[in-house]
Formats: sequence, structure tokens, C-alpha cells
Amino acid sequence: MVYVDLVMGLNFAVDLLLLLGANSLAGYHPEYKKTVIAATLGGIYGGVCLMPGFSFLGSSLWRLIFLGLMAMISYGIDRSALRRGILFVLLSMALGGIALGFQRNGVVSLIGAAAGVSMMCWIGFPRKSVGATYRKIELEYAGKRRALVALLDTGNQLTDPVTGRQVLVVGADVAGDLLGLTKEQLSSPLETILHCSGLRLIPYHGVGQPGGFLLARKMDAVRMDGKLWDGMVAFAPQNLGDRNYEALAGGVM
Repeated sequence: MVYVDLVMGLNFAVDLLLLLGANSLAGYHPEYKKTVIAATLGGIYGGVCLMPGFSFLGSSLWRLIFLGLMAMISYGIDRSALRRGILFVLLSMALGGIALGFQRNGVVSLIGAAAGVSMMCWIGFPRKSVGATYRKIELEYAGKRRALVALLDTGNQLTDPVTGRQVLVVGADVAGDLLGLTKEQLSSPLETILHCSGLRLIPYHGVGQPGGFLLARKMDAVRMDGKLWDGMVAFAPQNLGDRNYEALAGGVM
């Protein structure tokens, strides 16, 4: 006899562990509320599959559809979410294969397998070991908002000489969207600051490169992983990063 509530609880626990594990493996901090909601959908899906007339939902196609929905709920819909979603699907498929070998041992073995895969991601593959750690950033200025992903660069020691706080560096495209600054203006910070009020100069020095200045200013609000962050935002004269990130955050932010 199969108890639907037991199946729903089991699926919830397994999906929660895998969502958190995939998120850690990709180098992102978890958003627990969204992850719990996504895992709840997985639990409900597992229970509905057992109801008369809904057994077709147990097919591989529907399973992939619901895995994708859970990934979207937990990770969002942006460039960074795709990698985590793929990892989550792969981990789920891997766990399915593991579960086949434990069918005779019941619930405890399945939970143990899910916990083992999740712990492998957290301990065996920590964020630094996969080469990158990211922060989700939201900038707000003059009623405009821009969401982006920042690479956490432990070697980035750029600080505000006035406050001593680390500086978040974004690309020229972000400066254009929020402040209307052009790449030409960003490339001539000493001249631009004479004609644009509210801007600051942040001195910088790169390895093997001559020093210079970046234009910077205080945003109306900066949220890092959903939490308010009080610091300056500097603007590089070119776009930053690749398809995975659009800004650089300091190593101790």
C-alpha cells in the first residue's frame, strides 16, 4: 500500500537536497524560500502521479518539465539560472539511477542517497573548487533598476579612499542604462567629472597596467543576494565579464 502523503514528503526532501546541492556546485548562495517553494511543487507532483488518471505524469517528458519548473522557481530566469538548472536535472537523473539500486531498501536508502549527492556538492565540490563564486546584484537609481550577476574576485582589492569600503565594479553597459554615461565619457573620467555632478573618482591599479581612475557614485539602493549593501559602484569604460557575469565584487563583500 502506497501512502500519498509519504511519497509527497519523500519527493519534497529529495528535491530540496538536490536544488541546494546544484546551487552550491554552481557557486551561488541559496535562496531558501524559493527553494522550499520549488521542492513543495516537486512533492505535490510526486503525489499527483499516484492518483488515478494522472499516471501519465510519471513519464520522462513530464518529469523533465516539472524539473525545469522547479529550477525556474528556485533559481529564477536569467543567464545564471541555466547552468544551475542543468546541474539540478543531471543530479536528479543521477539520483534516479542510484535509487534503482536501492529499491528493496526503501525510504531510508533513498533519502541517504539524496543526502550523499547533496553533500558531495557541498563538501567534495565547494564553490571555490569550481573556479568561481557569484553574487546576484540589483542596482536602483532614479527609479531605474538593473539586475545582474557579479563575479566574486578574491584578488579585487579596489576600495573607496574616503570610507575604506570595497567597491563594486560594473561595466559600461550598466552605466549607460542607469546614468546615461557613454563609453567615451567613462574613458575620460577627469574630464567627465567636471560636467557631471554627483560622480566620484576611484583610483585603481591593475597588475602589469598603469594606474588610473574610475568614475563612481552612490546608488539609491544596492542589493547583494537580496540584502542591502552600502558601498560605492564604479563604472569600467568597457563591458565586463562574459555570459556568466556582468560585474566584479571584492573578495570580502
